[in-house]
Amino acid sequence: MMSAAARRIGVLQRTLGSSGAVRRELVDVRQQQQLLQRRGVHGADCGGEAKKHDEAAAARAAAKSASEGGPTIFDKIIKREIPATVVFEDELCMAFRDVNPQAPTHLLVIPKERGNLSQLSKAQEDDKSMLGHLLYTANRVAAQEGLDKTGYRVVINDGVEGCQSVYHLHLHVIGGRQLTWPPG
Repeated sequence: MMSAAARRIGVLQRTLGSSGAVRRELVDVRQQQQLLQRRGVHGADCGGEAKKHDEAAAARAAAKSASEGGPTIFDKIIKREIPATVVFEDELCMAFRDVNPQAPTHLLVIPKERGNLSQLSKAQEDDKSMLGHLLYTANRVAAQEGLDKTGYRVVINDGVEGCQSVYHLHLHVIGGRQLTWPPG
């Protein structure tokens, strides 16, 4: 079974290409993963520390390449260049299952046109209707999945310290189990 770190490395490689900064960040993630494996720590047994490092490393690597403005993995999913399990789609947005779910139900809701919405902190006045539509869609797909009966969480990661690993605004819809607080 592939670890979360290995999956993240693969996604980063496919999404970000092979720039020097990205390669160095990926090497750092691989070295940390190998160290943990030598210590007998694997995948979900990492006690959270390895996962936090993997996510932080992925966020740093993504931030370095975000300024290049190339297509993200989400752009490729929208164009159907990369497969995804789509659960909802309209003319403005798309919702699909996360390939690295953090709960029994973990969906991503994304705008079809990234525009300046690479991250929430870049939102402008004219993005209000899209932001509202994304939240409404998150509610709609949560209900479609039956999460409206028990509860769910909507998360937006923003920037490096928010562990944003894809610079295309996306909402995580997470549920299907008891979530804890505080997150992270």
